[in-house]
Amino acid sequence: MNTVSSRDGTTIAYDKVGEGPALILVDGALSVHSSGGKSELAKMLAPHLTVYGYDRRGRGGSGDTLPYPHNDDPDAQESWREYLRELGQVLADGRRGDAVALFMRFVGTPDDQVEGMRQAPFWPSMEAIAPTLAYDHAAIIGERWSAPTDLAARVSVPALVIAGDASLPFMPHTARALSQAMPQGHLRMLEGQTHDVNPGVLAPVLVDFFTS
Repeated sequence: MNTVSSRDGTTIAYDKVGEGPALILVDGALSVHSSGGKSELAKMLAPHLTVYGYDRRGRGGSGDTLPYPHNDDPDAQESWREYLRELGQVLADGRRGDAVALFMRFVGTPDDQVEGMRQAPFWPSMEAIAPTLAYDHAAIIGERWSAPTDLAARVSVPALVIAGDASLPFMPHTARALSQAMPQGHLRMLEGQTHDVNPGVLAPVLVDFFTS
């Protein structure tokens, strides 16, 4: 993989494939790009776009310079501090699984879904990246349990928000709220798709949006 330095000097590992307008794929909160998280999607997009993928801070080949900068909004800060207190305690106790569960509940995943995930074979890999989960909230956190519509309203360029209609109920609701908050936001609901969307369904939607 190639590397680049972020503003605070952190080494970020990335790769690129394809040719055409640039598109950056950001893996999810519980994913590591270099483990192949978006490789199939990148290959489908490559004939139309130059696709960049990277390891997020503290994961895979990327560094983890501390402390991580965070949102300065006062209301966000209180929710952020509360979350960090809880996260710090469970990590200090060596309970990485509980840290992942805390994150999942923070973003609205029902308890029964979290417990089911604990039994899944991918759970240990999620535990391995538990200390980096707080970075998601540092970048976009708003009032607890709410979509960051104030931040979304600042996006002035055309934006496509996508969700699967078979996802957990809060996901389509969040997608709708974000698309409505953006001045040029567009919502695309993928029929029959869950949060783990099929790359073959997603790729043509992205190609159409970015090349039209």
